[in-house]
Amino acid sequence: MDVKRKLDKRLAQGEVTRAALVTSARELFGEQGFAETSMDEIVLQAGVTKGALYHHFQGKEDLFREVFEQVQLEVSDKAVAEFLGPDSWEALVNGCDLWLRAHLDDSVRRIVLQDARAVLGAEEVRVVENKYGAVALRGALRKAMHAGVLERQPLRPLALLLMGALSEGCYYIADEPDVEVARREVVALITKMLSAFRPVEPA
Repeated sequence: MDVKRKLDKRLAQGEVTRAALVTSARELFGEQGFAETSMDEIVLQAGVTKGALYHHFQGKEDLFREVFEQVQLEVSDKAVAEFLGPDSWEALVNGCDLWLRAHLDDSVRRIVLQDARAVLGAEEVRVVENKYGAVALRGALRKAMHAGVLERQPLRPLALLLMGALSEGCYYIADEPDVEVARREVVALITKMLSAFRPVEPA
């Protein structure tokens, strides 16, 4: 019993340490960027040793990968909450808009749009985006099709295409001097693209 209690305590402490490292890294990566953040800063802010960091992660890149996934999951969860709205068409459009708005946050923009591809590579970024974003979009599109506000279409490719459009829209918005104008432009275009799949009303 004592051995099990000690093991449970060690596991719990390990989870706390890991969470502290991710929280610290996310804050520093979001404020300073990956290149400007040192391992020493991360462990100092987390209140742990560098040995503890290497116990949980292979290095700074591995820790960044965890942070990137956490950010993508949080953005996806917010969008999913919007996608569940009662009006399936409005929920779909508003959820896409929320996805774009989430990337206006300075820390999200720095982690996702500025550093992720350089640190992890375009292919790994795409895999993570599809793991969280495309899955959420597939659920929203399925809901809209079941409600009859979108025609039946192959779900997986449509979700991937929409995910690609949203991702490129985020990059476009980030590069524009007036991000609100750019966001409205992208939302209008996304809405028009989705409108192509709405059922044709009889004349």
